[in-house]
Amino acid sequence: MAEIIWGLATSHVPSIGAAMDDGRTQDPYWKPLFDGYQPARDWMAAHVPDVAVIVYNDHANAFDLDIVPTFAIGVDEWYPVADEGFGRRPVPDVRGAPELSLHLVEKLVDDGFDLTVCQRMEVDHGLTVPLSIFCPEPGDAWPCAVVPLVVNVIQYPQPTAARCFALGKALGRAIRSFDQDITVAVFGTGGMSHQLAGERAGFINPRFDHMFLKAIESDPESLTRLSREEYVREAGSEGIELIMWLIMRGALNERITHVHSTYHVPASNTAAALALFDNRPAAPG
Repeated sequence: MAEIIWGLATSHVPSIGAAMDDGRTQDPYWKPLFDGYQPARDWMAAHVPDVAVIVYNDHANAFDLDIVPTFAIGVDEWYPVADEGFGRRPVPDVRGAPELSLHLVEKLVDDGFDLTVCQRMEVDHGLTVPLSIFCPEPGDAWPCAVVPLVVNVIQYPQPTAARCFALGKALGRAIRSFDQDITVAVFGTGGMSHQLAGERAGFINPRFDHMFLKAIESDPESLTRLSREEYVREAGSEGIELIMWLIMRGALNERITHVHSTYHVPASNTAAALALFDNRPAAPG
């Protein structure tokens, strides 16, 4: 049976990918962010999964505002990296896990989640930046296959935090019921607090972010009681991306082990964070 071995929550700010692609990670502006990533990267490099389920939002590349699925999942063998207007990132295309994807579709639909099923899709920075945070030097291929799980955090009404957490729980059950002996990591991406436009453009709320970082580990249920309006008020219009972290957390066990976390302001105009959790039972003693 499949085993979920770890979960990663991470921002997916596009300029983080650009800093890696352009060799600027040791510039004074970026060095504190990437130094904060390093302990998690070292740990993940020693615990590479067979498959990563990456929960992210598309940024008008696979979907535009004419069609905005609440939840969508890719079932293809390969996912090309999108050109988001500046040329595609110099990273490998993404290898899919179609058998696991189709299994997840069946189990999640049976569990009451009506997913949009994507036979073909391009993936943008929402997925590739977290992959680069996990594996900064993939060479010709990423070290694991990927199941893309897309969430609408762009257009009202977004799914509620409670619905995302429930999807995560169903996702965890579905992964664990897969009859192949594989290891799986689940990524929840986006956030933390930020707002890109409007009167509050540039808004960042470290108080809320630190509360969220603590609660996502020890009391995720409390985060499900926050409304869309509360997420937008406290974390900014794009900070509602944090509901995707709840899908990751719901897929994990109730008791997890904190491996590493880091928080940095700003990355571009965003509060950026990472939280890594070991999902395997702790050894006795």
